[in-house]
Amino acid sequence: MGRKSGRAHCGRTIEIVMEAKKILIVSRSFYPENKPRAFRTTELAKELAMNGHQVTVITPRNDEVHNQFEKEHGIVIKDLGKATWQQIKVTGGGIKRLFKRIQARLFNLLFMYPDIQTMFLVKNALKKEKSKYDLLISIAAPHPVHWGTAWANKTSNPIATKWIADCGDPFMGGENDTFKRLFYFKYFEQWFCRKADFITVPIEDSITAYYPPYRSKIRVIPQGFRFEDVKLRDDIVANNIPTFAYAGTLIPKIRDPKEFFEFICELDIDYRFVVYTNNPDHVSKYQQRSNGKIELRPFLPRLDLLAELQQMDFVVNFENIGPKQSPSKLIDYAIIKKPILSVKTFGFESQPLLDFLKGNYQSQLQIPDPEQYRIQNVCNKFTALAN
Repeated sequence: MGRKSGRAHCGRTIEIVMEAKKILIVSRSFYPENKPRAFRTTELAKELAMNGHQVTVITPRNDEVHNQFEKEHGIVIKDLGKATWQQIKVTGGGIKRLFKRIQARLFNLLFMYPDIQTMFLVKNALKKEKSKYDLLISIAAPHPVHWGTAWANKTSNPIATKWIADCGDPFMGGENDTFKRLFYFKYFEQWFCRKADFITVPIEDSITAYYPPYRSKIRVIPQGFRFEDVKLRDDIVANNIPTFAYAGTLIPKIRDPKEFFEFICELDIDYRFVVYTNNPDHVSKYQQRSNGKIELRPFLPRLDLLAELQQMDFVVNFENIGPKQSPSKLIDYAIIKKPILSVKTFGFESQPLLDFLKGNYQSQLQIPDPEQYRIQNVCNKFTALAN
């Protein structure tokens, strides 16, 4: 049955007539995890439920937090099950440490261990679903979420009328992996691509990372956030010394800020560079050389992080080595309306940084059409595919 939804937006109310749908989302990442795929699943589920759809999420369930989340947002959360295959820990020293490192790498390369267990968890969880859904959305990474969905979603008895396989980063065609996937995993990718009705990717450049026979199924739907959740401060003043920040993961040779750090460590001016990251090893040696100008901080919950980033004069983006993957932090940078200094991995140019340090932001990265990242618009694109 259709219903009308009135929504105030940019000073006017848009009236939308929509058909309430029964939607199932399966994802290994969900609230309260603090990473992009968890944001994708959580924001999507909340907005779909707010729009009157009947939303069920299959994910590793935590009763302590999810019981209240269900009541607050009108969402049903079912347990995916707990992963019991643990990452091989690289511990000890000398030969023992080297052996563990090789073992962990080989198990991941050969078998996608431990992520491959997700395929079995998803398949078993979906087999328990007896009711029919209008829309099934599987969210990766890891990509075994899609493989388990393909395994459970029989053509003769589909779980939903439409299945959308949502991919944050490409798998076989990904650029941010230190080692390329072994050839036989292409059959797993082709398997889910063949069975899914649609494949969604966050940026247009990602399309060429998928096999040509399935590109006609691909639709671009970016990461989405509720802009209204971010409280923009109007009392921020410029810092006494140039203060800037980066928030995210650093990947040697892929998203590699080595040239940038080498340069700023030699700068004979005052500045403060705050780095929020979960892999501080790539920054710690530069922190020591900078005489306190580089400051390391752990990841924060997203809204807390955005509150801190608003106090910076500008923010930094370290570009991936290729164009097929784009960090979702750029959306948050755009939401808080801070100048963005975008730094290439290899081929660092110092002049834009020197300009930024003087308060000249003319070369800042412009984010085109920020409205496309509003979760309201993102959800409309998903539900349009269901029709």
